[in-house]
Order: sequence, then structure tokens, then C-alpha cells
Amino acid sequence: MQTKVKISSEIELTAGPEDAGQRIDRWLAERIGEVSRARLQALIRDGHVSGGGTIREARAPVKPGVTYTVTLPPATEADVEGESLPLKIVYEDDVLIVVDKPAGLVVHPAAGHASGTLVNALVAHCGESLSGIGGVKRPGIVHRLDKDTSGLLVVAKTDAAHHSLAAQFKSHGLDGRLHRSYLAFVWGNLPRPKGTIDARLWRSRANRMKIAVARGDLGRSATTHYDVLQTFPGERPAGDVSMLRLVLETGRTHQIRVHLAHIGHPVLGDAVYGSGFKTRLAALGAGAKDAAAALGRQALHAEKLQFEHPIIGKKLSFNSPLPPDLERLAKAFGCTPPAKKPAKKMLKRRS
Repeated sequence: MQTKVKISSEIELTAGPEDAGQRIDRWLAERIGEVSRARLQALIRDGHVSGGGTIREARAPVKPGVTYTVTLPPATEADVEGESLPLKIVYEDDVLIVVDKPAGLVVHPAAGHASGTLVNALVAHCGESLSGIGGVKRPGIVHRLDKDTSGLLVVAKTDAAHHSLAAQFKSHGLDGRLHRSYLAFVWGNLPRPKGTIDARLWRSRANRMKIAVARGDLGRSATTHYDVLQTFPGERPAGDVSMLRLVLETGRTHQIRVHLAHIGHPVLGDAVYGSGFKTRLAALGAGAKDAAAALGRQALHAEKLQFEHPIIGKKLSFNSPLPPDLERLAKAFGCTPPAKKPAKKMLKRRS
């Protein structure tokens, strides 16, 4: 599939009687689907919108009969340098790209990771096909995976795609457009075959690099649903391990890892939230012990991603098999591959 989205350098729109009094930024955004409202507000501030004179206020009222002109300046080059890094591309068209991210790859440049990131690789791969997201030629990151979490991630190439995908991720599947699920190996034998973890999260006061469960009504709401796929007994009960499929109803930083640690079943290999469980390695069977010790990252994988194409509206669905390191871990436990399940209808969000 190739979806062409082209915008001329100037767009002219004439307001009708029914448009009178609307905010200019909202009115333009409704009629120019390829440019987000936030981008239009920036264009207005910078004097790139006119109609009977230059308009500088996003809340300026629309006047019927006036022809408004939006001038789109060329997108500036991103301040992120492209790097020729290997990418496992699952799907790509003119407005978005879906990649299967390996563990160990940081998504976005930040302190300590100025290069060698997924964004660096995407800037190099996409080249001139990148549109001016927010006025800058760069891929639009609408969701992230932790450095040591593997799996599926969708990235926007255009402002319009970014705007649509961001809205889908904001609703977290409650409107039926988005579904994503994860696979995880966790310590212990969960008491129920399926359940929901509903615990608010905030930045840890003791360690600002960590997320913690908040007290009372503090923090932000966070809900994780889980199904137990298989449980593997260790040589001793302390070495029991369960394989879970998880579905998020919210998308907070480190949500799955913090929630699972909170209920006493942290993800295997999670050095941040499951460090107190390292001694359990000794309770695993011989083959499983070696595979778990060699993992070197949390056993968490984004296995399924389903969303509505931002331009044509078609439902797209992708599955990622366990990567080699987690496949070795699964085989060491005697695990059978998890069955692919259709997207579940999300439960109503609780406040």
C-alpha cells in the first residue's frame, strides 16, 4: 500500500456564512486534515496565515466571505543526524512505518544516548520521505518502548499521521481503534488465571529515575489486564515462573514492570523493579537457570499492535514472534508458543 499525502506550499480557503465566529485555528484544522491544529497555531503565531491582513491570534474569529491563505514554509532539517542502523521493518507506506524493535535499542535521543537510537535510524532510512512534523523533518514518535523491551512500534512520517495516531494511543483502545498486547515471563505462580491491576503511578520520591505506585488518589491512573498463558514450576517453589499476555488500558512509563512488581510478580531480568528476586535463579531448573541468567534484560515483548490507518481508515494488525533470546528462554522452560488471539474488547476505564 502506498498512500500519497501532498500539501501545496499555499492553501486557500473561503469561509461561508455557517463558519462565522469560529476560532481560526480550529476552523483551519477541520478543513486541512494534513496539518495538525498545533502546527497551525504555530503558523499563525509566525505570521503564515492571512485573510484581510496577517492573522496573529489563534482565537481570531472567522469572517464569512473572507479567503484565508495558509503558507506552509519548507520543513527545516531535523537536529538529529541520520545513522545507517539495521531496522526490522514490518510495514511501511508514505505516512507511517511499523518496526520490530530489538531489545537494547533506545527509541529517542536523550542524555546519554545522543546517537545510535531508533530515531537516528529512521531519519537515515526515511530521508526525503519525511514530512514536516511540527515544521521539522523527523519521524513522529507517538509511543515508546523501554530500551530493553522488544517488539512492535509504529512511527508517523507526516503531521496528519502523527495527529491521528497520537489520538488513538491517547484513548488506549477504548474507542475500538487501537489494540496492543505484550508477552512477559514473571516470577511466581499467580493465584488467578486472569486479572486486572489497577494502581496509580507517579515518579518515585526516593529515586527520580524510577516509577512507583502512588498513595491514595495521588499520581495518574494506570490499569493493566493480564492472562496467564502457562506456568512453569521450578526445582523449588521460589523458582516458579509464569508466562503472561498483558493488555494496557493506559500507557504510563514503565507501567507493566511497576504493576507486576507491585503484586509480587516482577518481570524476569528486570534489574530496576525486580532486583530483589535475583536469588530465585538458583531455584530454577538447570536449563532454565542458564537461559534466564544469560538474558541480560527484562523478559518483556510487545507482541501485537493493531490500529486504524490514519489516512485510509483501514484496520492494520501486526504480530511479532518472540525474539531469539526470549524464544530460548521459553524453550528452556518447556513452553509452547502462545496462540495468537484476536483483539479483545477493552473494559471500561475506571477512575
